[in-house]
This record gives sequence, C-alpha cells and structure tokens, in this order.
Amino acid sequence: MNNIFFEGPVMWSQIDANMHMRHSAYADFAAQARLTLLDKVGMDARQFLELHIGPILFREELIYLREVNANDMLRVTCEMTKCRPDGSRWSIRHEIYRKDGTKSAVVNVDGAWIDTKQRKLVGLSTEMMEKFKAIPRSEDFTETAS
Repeated sequence: MNNIFFEGPVMWSQIDANMHMRHSAYADFAAQARLTLLDKVGMDARQFLELHIGPILFREELIYLREVNANDMLRVTCEMTKCRPDGSRWSIRHEIYRKDGTKSAVVNVDGAWIDTKQRKLVGLSTEMMEKFKAIPRSEDFTETAS
C-alpha cells in the first residue's frame, strides 16, 4: 500500500449508535491525511497563514465499502486525481483501509485555494506550485483546463 498519509485508531467518540464508525469520521480521517500530505510536501499551515491562502472544498463524496469498528487501526492514502496547471482547482482521492488491508471507504474531494483576506479563489505562486506538484498522482490523473 503506497501513499499513506495517516495511520491511527478509531476512537470511541467516532462510533455511532450502531457500534461502527460514524459517517462524518471518515471525512475527518481524510481531512487529517490531506493536512499531513500538504505538510510533507512543504506546504504547512504556517505558510498558509503568512500567504493568506487556504484550501477549501467544493465537493466531498464518501463511498462506504466495509464496516469499521472501535479500535480498528486505519491507514489513509491520498492521491491527486485532477489538477489545473496553476493548481487553482484540484481533486484528491483517499482510500481508507483497516489494518488487515481491507479497503473500507473511498473519499473523493474537489477543492481550490482561497485568498483569506479577499475571500476570492486564487492560483498558487510559482514556489507553492512546485511544492504542490510533489503530491502523489493517481494512475488515472488528468490535468484539467484552466
């Protein structure tokens, strides 16, 4: 399994009344994996604050495949599936696996960058784009039109 950006246990607070992981916890695990991914390519939260930009999501799709229970250890992968040449819009696919290797869910997100002062969408600077290009790309990656 490649491109693992988060590994950790399912906590009691992430369990629902049916005694399996609640729906929104899948999105939380994917979000944590994305933050780790950005940090590993050199795009940490401090830089975003200094540059007054941040990632935003337009769409988040969760596809549930297998049940996840309390104390299961999860591994979350991240791969970019689409991106504009300037990095202004992008899509990332996460796959969530139990420790035994069972794929439990797929989380697809479509996002962009926002200028946090002007509240408008922006592309990335040349320096940040070089870092963003280091994100692992899926086998079905496509570059989308500007």
